[in-house]
Amino acid sequence: MARRKKSKKKFWIILLLLVIAGVGGYYVWTNFDDVKEKVQEVKPEKKLKIVDEDSKTRPIAVMINNNHAAWPHAGLQDAYLAYEILAEGGITRIMALFKDQNTEKVGSVRSARPYYLDYALENDAIYVHYGWSEKAKSDISALDVDNINGLTASDVFWRDKTLRKATEHTVFTSMENINKYAEEKGYDRDTNKDLLLNYSVDEIDLSKREDAIKADTVFMKYSYYTNTSYEYDSENKVYKRFMSGQEHKDAVTLEQYTVKNIIITPIQTHSYDSYGRLKLDNIGSGEGYFITDGYAIPITWTKDSRSSQTVYKNLDGEEIKVNDGNTYIQITPPSESVEIKGLTEEVSD
Repeated sequence: MARRKKSKKKFWIILLLLVIAGVGGYYVWTNFDDVKEKVQEVKPEKKLKIVDEDSKTRPIAVMINNNHAAWPHAGLQDAYLAYEILAEGGITRIMALFKDQNTEKVGSVRSARPYYLDYALENDAIYVHYGWSEKAKSDISALDVDNINGLTASDVFWRDKTLRKATEHTVFTSMENINKYAEEKGYDRDTNKDLLLNYSVDEIDLSKREDAIKADTVFMKYSYYTNTSYEYDSENKVYKRFMSGQEHKDAVTLEQYTVKNIIITPIQTHSYDSYGRLKLDNIGSGEGYFITDGYAIPITWTKDSRSSQTVYKNLDGEEIKVNDGNTYIQITPPSESVEIKGLTEEVSD
């Protein structure tokens, strides 16, 4: 008798569960769109890979030696943003910006120039250099730029004695050394300044714009001594970087540097001393190009003051969005050529 009661009880429990499952299934079937929408709502939000948008950590801006005798560089692939600008003697220097990185070897590091301060300031970056020109020295003091100078902070830097190069081409640093010194110095480690560029987590397709130019190769002449070029890798959707015709490779990984976004802005320079040191007409406005994923569009730029952020807009007057990836800002001499070539199209300045 007891077994029969247990069987009946089990029967009713199973029946109840089937009814509940049936009602639930009917609800899902009849309200599929609502249920689907709710499921989509709880999907994890897309996050940028190039930087952590939620991070308030100040960037670190490192002056990189770009004399041919200093090649190859180290650590530049970890930079989320870099500026290449002409210096004296037809040589460019690169200012590489790092954020929340632990790069173990960066360099080689070179001395400060005044107009690079403008781009460190617009990113609220701690400025790292080894030496300075007299104008850069006075500007760092006048503008109260948080900086780390190898002439006075020797523990932050080291010389790679294994390199058979002139001494000035052997200075390197690390993010660990920089961050330790910045903390000891009492520099603010957080920033309230927004990122310079507007990043898109969804891939940007410039080809849909009427003013788009096919950009399979990009060439910029800086001087008789220096040119920079890129070749588009359509499989990986990045640009391979070249310096004066040579693959731009990392000394540690031995891999060629790649770039996701390129911004080109020709800006006039003027020599102000007998040594040939330069000043840059970068306060004001001008034109240029934004390049990503195999296409280029014409843009404009404006910069209102040394510390204000440069604003880049398309010809519709909208601030550009860049793809999730590293960006090189190429500030070129207007007197030298810029060539953007596709399979059937070409633009030359």
